[in-house]
Amino acid sequence: MISEPENILLTQTGPRTPCGELMRSYWQPVALSEELPGESAPLKVRILGEELVLFRDDQGRPGLLGLHCSHRGTDLSYGRIEDGGLRCLYHGWLYDVCGRVLEQPGEPGGGANRHEIRHLAYPCQEAGGVIFTYMGPGEPPLLPNYEFLTVPAEQRTVSKIFYQCNYLQGNEGNIDPVHLSFLHQYLKEAEINRPRIVPGSAATDNALLGKDLAPTIEVEVTDYGLRIYTVREAESSKSYLRITNFIMPNLSAFGGSTVGEGYAVHWHVPINDICHWKYVFMFSRERALSQDLRNKNRAEITPDYRLSQQGANRYQQDRESMKTKTFTGMGLNFQAHDAFATESQGVIQDRTAEHLVSSDKAIVAARKLLLTGIEDVKQGREPRHRIRDPKANRFPHLMVISEVVPGSIDWKDYAKKLVEERQPSTGPVS
Repeated sequence: MISEPENILLTQTGPRTPCGELMRSYWQPVALSEELPGESAPLKVRILGEELVLFRDDQGRPGLLGLHCSHRGTDLSYGRIEDGGLRCLYHGWLYDVCGRVLEQPGEPGGGANRHEIRHLAYPCQEAGGVIFTYMGPGEPPLLPNYEFLTVPAEQRTVSKIFYQCNYLQGNEGNIDPVHLSFLHQYLKEAEINRPRIVPGSAATDNALLGKDLAPTIEVEVTDYGLRIYTVREAESSKSYLRITNFIMPNLSAFGGSTVGEGYAVHWHVPINDICHWKYVFMFSRERALSQDLRNKNRAEITPDYRLSQQGANRYQQDRESMKTKTFTGMGLNFQAHDAFATESQGVIQDRTAEHLVSSDKAIVAARKLLLTGIEDVKQGREPRHRIRDPKANRFPHLMVISEVVPGSIDWKDYAKKLVEERQPSTGPVS
């Protein structure tokens, strides 16, 4: 368990909070590109406890401004997109994407002192079907060139899901290997649509995860965060090896439906301290994604990005189906399982009451990295994985593996060789 002050430190992300300052040191998703199509109305958003307005100017550039007009506080999300910016409906003040006041039309000469006002504005970039923002001080770092942001559009998909809980417990679910043997287990494999056969085996991942409930887990610190090795016993003296990743400060990469040719990512972005958006990415580096895979990434999500299964309807649990179909009785949607597990902990999990065990080592290690990052920012140092050097802005070593391997191999050496195969001759191996 951790202390109450540490729990507060890790979970409060509003303005001027230590963890909030850490989050603001990185680019964060603020909306899906599809939420702001060309010539759309401005979008009222909340991120890291701040009320903001996201819009595209008449050149299509995304801008993120403070929600309330610098004149008399009127809501800018009702404003007009015109003349190179966003115009307030109350007195016509016009703002560009950088927060400059271009016009004060009710003032002589269009506002002689308008240039002295700088409205709150955060820079934006668009990549991988997502609009990102940097909300920290000073020169922004580089937006990471993750594969899932840079492959062609037909080879990736992204959506988001509202979760009624703190970002931290959402992301900690991604780096907990043991829960896969329980929370997501299908008791009748015939229920699985197109089950995945694990390379090196004749068995499905569902069967292998259900066979060995107490895997060996090891954690390795990397430049981006943590590489997590999980090894389970498989058939004929073989091992089921899974490698997943915690990426500073609030995302994780793991297998998913494209593992072997890509992977899935969950990026947990605080709305405030009691709810967050989980951005769900999936990509392939080899081929266009099928419509089935695209549909799977949005299964049972409403048009406003909420799950149809939620706490208000007890996640539609069917206790009869617990006998023969699924461990949870909550159907086949992994996202609903995750929502149940993390939301039912309370909006902010009380970590002072938990009892961590040996299989929680990745969670312990990730918390330590976050606490170190918070201290780094406090002391004016660059936190881990804040990228400044363009030569370092590539991640072939951020790998995800899910395959059966000979039980006799050194699986860390095996992973290192796979990393080296994906590196150019001069690249670092982490």
